[in-house]
Amino acid sequence: MAVRILLVDDHPIVRQGLRTLLEGRSGWEVVGEASDGVEALDKVETLLPDIVVLDVTMPRMNGLEACRLIQKRQMGAGLEVLFVTQHDSPQMMREALDAGARGYVVKSNAARDLLEAVEAVSQHRVFTALARSPNASR
Repeated sequence: MAVRILLVDDHPIVRQGLRTLLEGRSGWEVVGEASDGVEALDKVETLLPDIVVLDVTMPRMNGLEACRLIQKRQMGAGLEVLFVTQHDSPQMMREALDAGARGYVVKSNAARDLLEAVEAVSQHRVFTALARSPNASR
């Protein structure tokens, strides 16, 4: 069965880049896209993804709040959240994990870390990687 992925970022070009990276992987399917946290919550309910790839900074509802609501509402058994963000900050990474995310990747290193991160969170393992530390913790 394919791993179903929802991409959430307010920049269409970022979503397209993420889609391109992810769709090359056999057994993974990008089932939809959203441009903010409010739209993400709606799409999670209708599309039932396995993984939500989520940005932190977005209009209407940021990714941290969307992650908290996804976890609070238990939207899908086994649903995991992976943050892909510009925030290269240990504090922001802690906030994301505290909000219920399973992974955290910095956009500047997405080409290097994204596939491994999605693989890890799809298996319910933690994956974190800041740009300033090339060694990811798993």
